[in-house]
Amino acid sequence: MAPASATSNLLNLSLSERAPPIQPWWRPLTLWTSYSRRHFALKRIEKVEGNISIKLDNGKDRENWQLSVGCNLPGKWVLHWGVNYINDIGSEWDQPPVEMRPPGSVPIKDYAIETPLKKSSAVVEGDLYYELKIDFSTDTDIAAINFVLKDEETGAWYQRRGRDFKVALIDDLHEDGNKLGAKKGLGVRPGPFEQLSSLLLKSEEAHPKGEDNSDSRGPSKKTKCLEGFYEEHSIVKEVLINNSVSVSARKCPKTAKNLLHIETDIPGDVVVHWGLCKDDGEKWEIPAKPYPAETIVFKNKALRTLLQRKEGGKGGWSLFTLDEGYARFVFVLKINENTWLNYMGNDFYIPLSSSSVLPAQPRHDQSEGHRQVETDQEVSPAAYTDGIINDIRSLVSDISSGKSRQTKSKESQQSILQEIEKLAAEAYSIFRSSIPTYSEDVMVESEEVEPPVKISSGTGSGFEILCQGFNWESHKSGRWYMQLLERAAEISSIGFTVVWLPPPTESVSPEGYMPGDLYNLNSRYGNVEELKLIVKRFHEVGIRVLGDVVLNHRCAQYKNQNGIWNIFGGRLNWDDRAVVADDPHFQGRGNKSSGDNFHAAPNIDHSQEFVRSDLKEWLCWLRKEIGYDGWRLDFVRGFWGGYIKDYIDASEPYFAVGEYWDSLSYTYGEMDHNQDAHRQRIIEWINATSGTAGAFDVTTKGILHSALQRCEYWRLSDQKGKPPGVVGWWPSRAVTFIENHDTGSTQGHWRFPGGKEMQGYAYILTHPGTPAVFYDHAFHHMRSEISALVSLRNRNKIHCRSTIQITKAERDVYAAIIDKKVAMKIGPGFYEPTTQEVYRTSFQPKERYKMILSIIKLNPFPQRHTSIEDRIAAHVHLV
Repeated sequence: MAPASATSNLLNLSLSERAPPIQPWWRPLTLWTSYSRRHFALKRIEKVEGNISIKLDNGKDRENWQLSVGCNLPGKWVLHWGVNYINDIGSEWDQPPVEMRPPGSVPIKDYAIETPLKKSSAVVEGDLYYELKIDFSTDTDIAAINFVLKDEETGAWYQRRGRDFKVALIDDLHEDGNKLGAKKGLGVRPGPFEQLSSLLLKSEEAHPKGEDNSDSRGPSKKTKCLEGFYEEHSIVKEVLINNSVSVSARKCPKTAKNLLHIETDIPGDVVVHWGLCKDDGEKWEIPAKPYPAETIVFKNKALRTLLQRKEGGKGGWSLFTLDEGYARFVFVLKINENTWLNYMGNDFYIPLSSSSVLPAQPRHDQSEGHRQVETDQEVSPAAYTDGIINDIRSLVSDISSGKSRQTKSKESQQSILQEIEKLAAEAYSIFRSSIPTYSEDVMVESEEVEPPVKISSGTGSGFEILCQGFNWESHKSGRWYMQLLERAAEISSIGFTVVWLPPPTESVSPEGYMPGDLYNLNSRYGNVEELKLIVKRFHEVGIRVLGDVVLNHRCAQYKNQNGIWNIFGGRLNWDDRAVVADDPHFQGRGNKSSGDNFHAAPNIDHSQEFVRSDLKEWLCWLRKEIGYDGWRLDFVRGFWGGYIKDYIDASEPYFAVGEYWDSLSYTYGEMDHNQDAHRQRIIEWINATSGTAGAFDVTTKGILHSALQRCEYWRLSDQKGKPPGVVGWWPSRAVTFIENHDTGSTQGHWRFPGGKEMQGYAYILTHPGTPAVFYDHAFHHMRSEISALVSLRNRNKIHCRSTIQITKAERDVYAAIIDKKVAMKIGPGFYEPTTQEVYRTSFQPKERYKMILSIIKLNPFPQRHTSIEDRIAAHVHLV
């Protein structure tokens, strides 16, 4: 099966029905019978490096100059630019004079110009070159030309270290550390510290226009002594690459051996990560030797074969000779350390039977969504843990020996630690039901390693069930921590494994989401000692604790000289450099924001090194001083997800989830069926964190809301027959929910349809992903039903990567089978698993008469079902 390290750049692939042309190597093999040919079209993202070049040069005299901006990467490049005038105050742009604008320029509101770059007749190092030339005269009152570069193909904006490019036209322009041409003379090329940050930004909002300073613009009294320069800045662009892989299979009638030929046009080293499956089994097996050349065994679970290069180096191929007795050849492709290719979120597979000519179908048991993650499909026997323990010991010994020899690189040690983490998660899933008390993050102990290796992934074990431990009114009592203390054992008895506590810091708003002094943990919910006490109590009853941290914005304690609140107090006494420059209300002197603005408080500039350093130190302090196990991250749309990765790496949480709240797609007030664009935006944020944090599945919340409110259960299946939310693409990073303190409680911004809540919980508590239950639901009239569903999930060991088969999605009914052992149904329509569907579960045919079949009865249904579990749970299990 595909390894857990296969965690990035997985893309959907399409299957073409046309057979690939027969290659010459088949022709001499006249004794082989062809029975299967497959051709897969591959679309993948590849990062391409290039340069932005900036050249300032004078013409025939010292008055007329030309600024040239070019790029050597293909794209639809547009220069977004403006100017500053002499004696202007502030950093806002103005539009240049009309005579300065090149042909094709388009005004953007009243502050900027956009001009397309044109293909140049010159070819730079064999590549196309795109260029724009701006002519201007020094006999103007322009102080500087500012610009950023935009690629309209991808919507990407490229800046210089998170700020605008600035070409100063006067000598005594205020130095902000971002001027081009600081090194005089043509041919100057900056070193690594002058390289362009390739930070991908959202579409730039309009700058607020300042007061008209035209009266103050007069003849220049500034010094103008221009010198030409030439600079290059590196950029990285993501480009869609089209490739393909072809698989042909033949069988020898004499020896009964199968011969497979795999061929691809992907350049470079391509590794086939493969195994074989028997009958309808799901477990990968390693066949007997011989293997193809350049084949190694991967952890006794799979084989890896490096494809041989074709002549000319464009692609690779390999032959696989396989014994009879296997039903399928299963594989994924690895093209570098972080990039794996699969088939629409699942493994490629080729049937190994002369009578089988069926097209390849998705195999939901091996892969998930946009990420390929390893899961063991066997019911774990006690003996299986011996292998896990031995694997961990072997990896720990590897780290130990590497440290003693000082030969292991940091990257290789991190790779080993990730593998230990995966194995520890498997062990945890085996023993979790038998461990009644809390234990710290899984530790691997060895006499040879000091200190022991701590497992902290940010994504948990996969079996988490989260309880939001507050609502919008919880602060009013002033002793919420003590009230939770009394309910800690009760929360544990229901089966929750993680509790999410409210924001702990002192705050301008009583709910905690307008923090001031981050180190002051005396809030409206209780004081710091009570917080420590409740965290300790939850640990005693086996529950991990998430802190609700607000990193996007912070309320200032003091005003600046203009009367603006942007000077901070307390231990983190930042000034206005910590506030983003394009916050329209708080006059920040930082860089421009990498996300959306929160208008009620100063938006923090996470591109500043001192800000990130302070926040990392604060998070580590919370982990150590309070005992938090992880984070709920508020309003993560406000800044780039890459900064979240920094904070996760530094604080090493057990679990982290971000609130990426975005509007779904509607047409004339009605929700669209296809919400791929919405969930893709959430996926992109998770990708920006390098998968170190999950995200609340707002897509699933919205679709469930509409489906149940309008009796449109067909919405719960996408065009490919998968769940339509984030849980359908990346279930291990999707935290599903139906209500929280914003949507429900007394705020009620997007309240779940009344009377339909248990249908929503029947969905999220039986499906993949990590379910979150709202406090108001868990401790009111739904408690018994929710407790039964949590028990069902735990008893059947449903986890975030569980497999799902949607068996019905029609107007009035939705039904699915999870992990081939749990069947569920919601909606007033009729559904019972067919005999054929029961046969397809993991139960043996002789046991089918010993099953109990219970169907959900949340809407009017035959009255033969009366128990709580009959009312709320649909499941198939053995008695």
